[in-house]
Amino acid sequence: MLWVAIIGLVATGVALALAGRRVAFLYRLATSGQPAPERITYAKENAGAEIKTQLVEVFGQKKLLKWTPSGTAHFFVMWAFFILATVYLEAYGALIQGMITGTPDFHIPLIGTWPVLGFLQDFIAVAALIGLIAFAVIRLKNSPKKLGRDSRFSGSHLGGAWLVLFMIFNVIWTMFLFRGAAVNTGNFPYASGAFASELTAKILPTSELLEEIGLLLHIGVMLVFLIIVVNSKHLHIFTAPLNVLFSRRPDGLGAAQEMRSGGKVLDFEEADPEVDVFGRGKIQDTTWKGFLDFYTCTECGRCQSQCPAWNTDKPLSPKMLIIDQRDHAFKVAPYLLAGEDKRDSYPEDVLALLDKPLVGEDGVIHPDVLWSCTNCGACVEQCPVDIEHIDHILDMRRYQVMIESSFPSEAGVMLKNLENKGNPWGMPEMKRAEWIEELDFEVPIIDSTMPEGVEYLFWVGCAGALEDRAKKTTKAVAELLHIAGVKFGVLGPMEACTGDPARRLGMEFLFNMLAQQNIEMLNEAGVKKIVATCPHCFNTLANEYPQLGGTYEVVHHTQLLAHLVEEGRLTPITPIEEKITYHDPCFLGRHNKVYAQPRDIMAKVPGVQAQEMHRCKDRGFCCGAGGARMWMEERLGKRINTERVDEALTTDPDTVSTACPFCLVMLGDAINEKKNSGEAKETLEVVDVAQLLIKSVKGEPVAG
Repeated sequence: MLWVAIIGLVATGVALALAGRRVAFLYRLATSGQPAPERITYAKENAGAEIKTQLVEVFGQKKLLKWTPSGTAHFFVMWAFFILATVYLEAYGALIQGMITGTPDFHIPLIGTWPVLGFLQDFIAVAALIGLIAFAVIRLKNSPKKLGRDSRFSGSHLGGAWLVLFMIFNVIWTMFLFRGAAVNTGNFPYASGAFASELTAKILPTSELLEEIGLLLHIGVMLVFLIIVVNSKHLHIFTAPLNVLFSRRPDGLGAAQEMRSGGKVLDFEEADPEVDVFGRGKIQDTTWKGFLDFYTCTECGRCQSQCPAWNTDKPLSPKMLIIDQRDHAFKVAPYLLAGEDKRDSYPEDVLALLDKPLVGEDGVIHPDVLWSCTNCGACVEQCPVDIEHIDHILDMRRYQVMIESSFPSEAGVMLKNLENKGNPWGMPEMKRAEWIEELDFEVPIIDSTMPEGVEYLFWVGCAGALEDRAKKTTKAVAELLHIAGVKFGVLGPMEACTGDPARRLGMEFLFNMLAQQNIEMLNEAGVKKIVATCPHCFNTLANEYPQLGGTYEVVHHTQLLAHLVEEGRLTPITPIEEKITYHDPCFLGRHNKVYAQPRDIMAKVPGVQAQEMHRCKDRGFCCGAGGARMWMEERLGKRINTERVDEALTTDPDTVSTACPFCLVMLGDAINEKKNSGEAKETLEVVDVAQLLIKSVKGEPVAG
């Protein structure tokens, strides 16, 4: 038995040294990037919530179980890693015990002969084996060779995945070989319970040599597997809990990250592009959390399968965005870590690799990939290991816009209009109050301070004040608040864009300028409560303005209206006998978890037959307007709004409802195209939930 122990312990030492060297390299690479102190601070300050999240997301596999077959398989395979660690404890105990006494009859102190533990070890191993079969079937069924772009594994490193499945299989069969042989030699610690090991023993001869070989094989497979894991995408076994721990944890996707340089929030009055980091122009501008995202990506493709850009034949795959950066980082890592002073000694091909732009026609990321993103958040919502794809995209956009001045030309007009006129269309500020003239009651316009008795500031938004279709929603909400007796006022010409389009495009400086102006005005006016009809305004006011000192109680109009209906202050009475399908706005749903209230309102309107689309709620499909795409031409692939309307038409609706002015415009345009081609009935229209409610409350059509 001595030779077995020597081989086992020497192999363990070598494997741990190789794995440790790789881990040290990964740590050095991650920490060569930008610091992210806010991640550590948040984790410390919210330790209780983080523990709960680890229990729910890591141990409970909440996100993975949203996809039941693959999620269930992963659940058992993941728990096999935890539970079978006790088998490896027994294996090493047997190794050392055999070296000392010559007999490998080790058992874990206190619990080592408990039949329940023996049963659990065998059960989880068998369950993991079934899980491996399920994984193999899923991968074969969804093979890129068969499905091409429609496969969520398209672009993934497939060879590594099959290798890992094979290694897990090796762990399981060597475990049963070792345990079955131990049963026959009398060295097995469990008298009963280990049903699979006992079954294996019946087909094995009684042989101490076989037990020793099984023990070495079982340990050897694990050591080889360890080296494979730390050198592959399956590094997520170790990094996923860390990535979940340090991810941002708002209720939804929340605010865009502030721009930082050296870990400190940029002050644009003092920032210097020659010294400070503006977004991400090269791989070393990535924060250590960004590198942790790279290490943790499992290449499962869930993000890709849900991405509206990828689903409409555009080049953006959130998965490939992470993989391509990771692969590039690993290629340049040895040279980055060697230091700038050795650059002169590098050959031309290495220098070309180091100088390769992060974004460019010949860059790591193609510009078409970067500008296809709508910021819808489907990728972040679906990622089982909390990778924050949008943060990566925004940082790269910030560098392109603010340093390279490289972005779609149409967006330049939008930025100029925001800077000069305070709205994306460049319309005169006085037009912001014209919709009020079409109402038969007075709406107070706040010019300096909130009038006494006024509870809410109604943030109308640029679209709500200036876009004809969105103005119908604005008037409907104003009427409903008036009927319910809610005292509200508007800013009228004093209101300016929240800055959302600028920020989501990457022009952080302009966002800061607009936001600070608005915050100063709101604070001086003493505003405490805000109701907004635009989810983009809602998200910016509620989640992003606090970054700059503007903290208010902000609600979306569907939240307030649902509350008023519940209280009986608004009573829908007139039936609307229509089949209606509801489209979830991304910045209301995924970004802020407001799914119930719009549906609650529709449920209270008599006669409405609600029809859910296949992709709804947290799997809802974007209209195509987010991420400043509202002001950029969609030249690649199928139009996202057309894809969404095609899906809506499968429910044969009389009306499509939503709760966002951008969605109104995008879906309305696509519906009009369908009407012109004869693919949709002429009576089909898209309306805001508030328009449905006012129609039922008043019992008459809403004035356009």
